[in-house]
Amino acid sequence: MDFSGKTAFVTGAANGIGLGICRALARNGANIVLADIEPTQLDIARHELSTFNVRTRTIEVDVSDAAMFERAADEAEAEFGNIHFLFNNAGVTLGAMPLWEVTPAQWEWIFGVNVHGVINGIRTVVPRMRRHGEAGHVVNTASIGGLQVNPKLRNGSYAMTKYAVVALSEALALDLEDSEIGVSVLCPALVNTTLHASSRRRPARLGGPYERPGADVAKAWQSAGLSPDDVGRRVLDAVARSEFFIFTHEEPRAWIEDRHARILAGFDSIARYNISERAR
Repeated sequence: MDFSGKTAFVTGAANGIGLGICRALARNGANIVLADIEPTQLDIARHELSTFNVRTRTIEVDVSDAAMFERAADEAEAEFGNIHFLFNNAGVTLGAMPLWEVTPAQWEWIFGVNVHGVINGIRTVVPRMRRHGEAGHVVNTASIGGLQVNPKLRNGSYAMTKYAVVALSEALALDLEDSEIGVSVLCPALVNTTLHASSRRRPARLGGPYERPGADVAKAWQSAGLSPDDVGRRVLDAVARSEFFIFTHEEPRAWIEDRHARILAGFDSIARYNISERAR
């Protein structure tokens, strides 16, 4: 996969994993459309990327707004022409809280960004990629939480949305299997990002910014994570190798194996039940 001279559209690009991906793309000579809900941070990111001698454009986008996403894609094509890479990376979290405490507005926000934001990216950009027929790739950012609900983190609402991203990525890969467009789902574990501060970026139409309880603890915990630049390099390496699942850490394998064992135990149970029924 050659990134040089191609155009990438990256959501959640102003910081964290999105910016790490942008830096990796810049090092590989790609044109980059940086889409994010924070205009000030976008300007800072674009200024940094200007040192890489690649073409960039920043567009303020609330990914949960389908019409806004469509306009952003129009702007991107008007400036760069064909889009070859789509990184649906924008995401938010409510943190650890029991499901019965999540308000309807919070459900609308977290699903609006984490699930519908990815859907809007697919609906808006993938048909354009299919029309021009050139090789490309879509990377949807899920989480290791999209493959198991961690009993220590207790972030069920976040995991629910990321499970959906894994499933829609698997479906998209099937839909595009006869095309020149590859699909990957990024499932990172602990990364040093500003995810803990996502409540401060909630748009007014969904309730506006608020201070999430426990955000400071989450910030200290996340600061020990992998750097976004490491993740960016890992993502581009996996895209070049056409890998579907992109992991950032080896340690969570045990978590997934534990969950898989619970699933298999359920099949073992129904097998025992059927044997006992037939023996009646």
